[in-house]
Amino acid sequence: MGGQGGFLATGGTDWSDVAGSTGAGGGVPDSAGATSTSILKGIFVATGSMATSRMEYTATLLPSGKVLVVGWVSTSNLLPGAELYDPGAGVFTTTSKVVVARYGHAATLLSSGKVLISGGCDVNGYGFAVGSTETYDPATGKFAASGIMTTARAFHTASWLPNGKLLIVGGANSSGSLASAELFDPEAGTFTATGSMSIAREWHTATTLPDGRVLIAGGIASGSDSFASAELYDTSSGTFTTAANMTAKRYYHTATSLQNGMVFVAGGANDDSGWPLASAELYDPMAGTFTAIGSMTSARLGHTATLLPSGRVLIAGGYGKGWLASAELYDPADGTFTATGDMTAVREWHTATLLSTGNVLLAGGENGYVAPVASAELYE
Repeated sequence: MGGQGGFLATGGTDWSDVAGSTGAGGGVPDSAGATSTSILKGIFVATGSMATSRMEYTATLLPSGKVLVVGWVSTSNLLPGAELYDPGAGVFTTTSKVVVARYGHAATLLSSGKVLISGGCDVNGYGFAVGSTETYDPATGKFAASGIMTTARAFHTASWLPNGKLLIVGGANSSGSLASAELFDPEAGTFTATGSMSIAREWHTATTLPDGRVLIAGGIASGSDSFASAELYDTSSGTFTTAANMTAKRYYHTATSLQNGMVFVAGGANDDSGWPLASAELYDPMAGTFTAIGSMTSARLGHTATLLPSGRVLIAGGYGKGWLASAELYDPADGTFTATGDMTAVREWHTATLLSTGNVLLAGGENGYVAPVASAELYE
């Protein structure tokens, strides 16, 4: 997987550190979580479709409860549009155009209520990674150009630190995979370089731990095998240190912060096998170790993992033995994986957003090789 490669989604997700989702692979914190105490029925129900078929995009929960959708990849549609999902009406409506049409970017909700869109590949620039950023202002419904990162990057991660700064890590550009990292200061609106990782990574996950450190796990690099290695970023020193290895090499996996402070790592791909993984593991920040915890009901990569208000994790879709509509629940209380209802459509590289109602919005993705869809549904 090279520096500019592929029509595959970030990540992460947590598009990874993904506030309960890893629209795909990992991503960034994008919501304050659900406020509803309602008990979910465990079923998927179709909701309104997006105006555009999308994959390789971000979905960010706004303070209003609406969801901002930005970016996509389609061989026939590269228009710079964005849209909003209204949970009350169950519909998507188009909003203003972005400054740069991009994919492989990160989207982060700021304390001001604006959304920072950082990096990614410029679809109008032959897919090369960019250092540009822009913000979306829900008050005006407009995008505006913002600062420039210290390094052009796509397929990176973005994680909030206890000091209020945003840690942007790794990814890739035209030079290949990146070990570098940088900090965004929302107050000053500036990007500054910080310590680099021990190795270059893309398609990794980044998870902020209860003590404020950030766990970087797995990934792959240009011309390299995938990694089982992990490292920790220390806010006070601005440096990365080597952590324990995962029990398996992984990229395109998910990493979800649990209510007990542990990190739940699931699925992904392993270069040694060439196939999606069903295995899962837990990282214990106190012990500093990864421990295997069994396997999902299906092997998956490009899936989403969403922390529900109940403390369980909804794992949905992805690619296993073909494209998947299946979903399952991981229960940290007893360590079990249990199948739940199937989605209304097969999806890989989609997004999953925990709404303020407690429901989960699953939208877009692909249902075949580079075949994005517009449909969406709710897990209720």
